[in-house]
Amino acid sequence: MLHPMKLIGLGGNQALAERIAAALDKPLLETAVQHFSDGEIQVNITESVRGCDVYVIQSIQDPVNENFMELMIVLDALHRASAHSVNVVIPYMAYSRQDTKNRSREPITAKLLANLLQLTDIDDLIAVDLHASQIQGFYNIPVDHLQATQLFAKYVEKRDLGDDIVVVSPDHAGVSLARRFAEEIKAPIAIVDNRNDEVRERSSQEVPEYVIGDVKDKVAIIVDDIVDTGVRMSLSAKALQKFGAKKIYGVATHAVLSGNAPQVLEDSPLEEMWVTDTIELPAEKEFKKLHRLSVAELLKEAIVRVHNHQSIRELFKH
Repeated sequence: MLHPMKLIGLGGNQALAERIAAALDKPLLETAVQHFSDGEIQVNITESVRGCDVYVIQSIQDPVNENFMELMIVLDALHRASAHSVNVVIPYMAYSRQDTKNRSREPITAKLLANLLQLTDIDDLIAVDLHASQIQGFYNIPVDHLQATQLFAKYVEKRDLGDDIVVVSPDHAGVSLARRFAEEIKAPIAIVDNRNDEVRERSSQEVPEYVIGDVKDKVAIIVDDIVDTGVRMSLSAKALQKFGAKKIYGVATHAVLSGNAPQVLEDSPLEEMWVTDTIELPAEKEFKKLHRLSVAELLKEAIVRVHNHQSIRELFKH
């Protein structure tokens, strides 16, 4: 027996929630969220959810901690309102880069986030491109880990960029993602030999000196899961330009775009920067080279399959 489906879209990415609801042809529940002057959050779900399967859509994006706390409070409210099941759809999961302990006295914050979410007794988690697949193991509930690879692969086919494409990982840590994307579009891979993996994009401003693989006179597509400061993407593009790539494109699922990242990417050798709408961007973060693809249809299909107790394996087939 299937229970009625209800959708809630929170402030972390209301626009994407509306696109998913439109794809499902269902309205979003009206949810009153009030912020008091001291920062406290009060939530009121204005209609009954008793006996319903509720899907809460919230990207844990900037302001990260406020959006996470809002999600936690809504989840608690749903259980107290006797929802049959509470399912969380998190297009962008903050803190996913803190998935391992690299130094003494360092937290594993992605695990802490998993523990906190599970305190609310959620039944299922749907996420898109977690920074590391092993994060799924931090949860003791079903985790449906969706990937945007096919979305970008279909876009590449639509753009008809030619047969001389090479997929590029911006460092050694991202090889598995680059290989997966390369298999989708049947292209070879290359690796930017970035020796500053530990500091990531935070401090290094040096263009990497080596590229492993043939990129000369190729259309290079740099693939990453997150573009944050834009520095690593920009430096990788400069390295590929130095080694003779004729055109360079950037791909990243999650457009964090902190600080002056839009300007960094606009000034880079990239022809275009392709991202998804897992993170809602304010107008000031838009720039000419930015092209956004929507994950609404992917998430809509995942929600339908979870609700109907169907396999989501088909979502990973081309």
